[in-house]
Amino acid sequence: MPLKAINPTTTNAWKNLQQHFDQGGKDINAKELMQSDPARAKEMKIRWKDFYVDYSKNRVTHETLELLIQLANEVELSDAIEKYFSGDLINQTEGRAVLHTALRNNAEDIFHGEKNISADIRKTLAKIKVFSTAVNDGSWKGHTGKAITHVVNIGIGGSDLGPQMVVDALKYYKTDLDVRFISNVDGDHVMETLKDLDRETTLFTIVSKTFTTQETLSNAQTVRSWFLEDAPTDAVEKHFVAVSTNLEAVSNFGIAQENIFPMENWVGGRFSLWSAVGLSIACAVGFKHFNALLEGAHEMDQHFKDQPLEGNIPVVLGLLTIWYNNFFGAESEALIPYTQYLQKLAPYLQQGIMESNGKSVDRNGDKVKYQTGTIIWGEPGTNAQHAFFQLIHQGTKLIPTDFIGFKTSLYGNKDHHDKLMSNFFAQTEALLQGKEEAEVHSELKAQDKSPEEIERLLPFKLFEGNKPTTTILIDQLTPKSLGSLIAMYEHKLFVQGVIWNIYSYDQWGVELGKQLGKAVLKDLEAGKEVIHHDASTNTLINRYLD
Repeated sequence: MPLKAINPTTTNAWKNLQQHFDQGGKDINAKELMQSDPARAKEMKIRWKDFYVDYSKNRVTHETLELLIQLANEVELSDAIEKYFSGDLINQTEGRAVLHTALRNNAEDIFHGEKNISADIRKTLAKIKVFSTAVNDGSWKGHTGKAITHVVNIGIGGSDLGPQMVVDALKYYKTDLDVRFISNVDGDHVMETLKDLDRETTLFTIVSKTFTTQETLSNAQTVRSWFLEDAPTDAVEKHFVAVSTNLEAVSNFGIAQENIFPMENWVGGRFSLWSAVGLSIACAVGFKHFNALLEGAHEMDQHFKDQPLEGNIPVVLGLLTIWYNNFFGAESEALIPYTQYLQKLAPYLQQGIMESNGKSVDRNGDKVKYQTGTIIWGEPGTNAQHAFFQLIHQGTKLIPTDFIGFKTSLYGNKDHHDKLMSNFFAQTEALLQGKEEAEVHSELKAQDKSPEEIERLLPFKLFEGNKPTTTILIDQLTPKSLGSLIAMYEHKLFVQGVIWNIYSYDQWGVELGKQLGKAVLKDLEAGKEVIHHDASTNTLINRYLD
């Protein structure tokens, strides 16, 4: 059954939330509430396994949260969650189920329609284990009998961002293999990646469901040509494997059938790292750690599926987004992980969240008259503090921010980690507390500033405070905790999409540019003056051809 199509603005909860916002909600001051209610921090938190989620610094009261839960109930979020996990065709415009959660469920039999898909999932997982183990222990040999030292993943979008983010995040756990990624159809990028590689010891994984994606196939053909400059054609099957459903095209490329890993149409690209798309992850960190990644995600799946809404991490996080986006008009959210290992988390979630919920038509096919989607951005702390925190602290925009930190570092350097985490805690405190006029005045007076200087400088040193943050404190960055963290954000975007009454799992918005790109490419290949585009595009193309 498809998701129910309920316009959220027609619900009683939405109307009550608007009234709540107008009659004082917009003026909620989390700093004052924290001072007047010492129990607030203990009540507005969720403890789950090794996660501690503190949302007490947000501009919400208990009434706000009750109304948001009421909204979730009125749009029948629990029913949507059940359909999500049950394999219903909730990606209705493409007629597909959304079952990436099945890829990390090793405990139950999962059905897609009448078919039990669990046996195929386990079979693929076993194949990933055998392959990644063989590459890592040296039993997989290149065409000259040498073991593999480098693996290069060729894909784009979900076939690149997810695996690359995880490989980078789990670098501490890496094997001896050097794993690289080629995505952009920029030839310079391709050649920079290849220039120091040894053909005899490099393995390429081509990830493309249809094996027709322009960027991936162009890059794959360029890499194949580079490889064959100093290797026989029959060596391709020793150095190239594929993740695809197009067996014929893959075979024509020269890849042996036994080296093709399957993809399913019920797995969206931006949620595919859990599938055979994660082959490069298994090679990079070993199958044991890849499996732990899956286990962590599955545990978060169970939490999301079974936990009541008010104590459900993805639900609470998703509802906070609704509050800020649709009532305060906050258009963006920042993600600040206090670990360099997660430097690619924000770009990865940009795709997951913005491609999923960047929709302006609802599930009834009507133009929406409220804001959907949020702009996701961020960078690791403390780098972010020296880059854009000025905007968050003293700018004119309201930017709800997630702070992600870990209690224990991986290498055990306590001095560095204490300094890192002191900033982690201090920044959320500073964003909440701000700095008032009396405090600034006192500081300037202590610096022996004259009354005139104090009056001149004081406005520039004031901090409004009451800037909303959510703190996610995790024991340690492990494959398992990373899996849970990624799944948490996957489910958060699902909650948002259900409430906004949109289809989160199609992506028609990426098609138009691709279609026009093919037409422009023909113009560039023809090399003749063009006149059939708009005036600006004609001028630009002709300038390029000149």
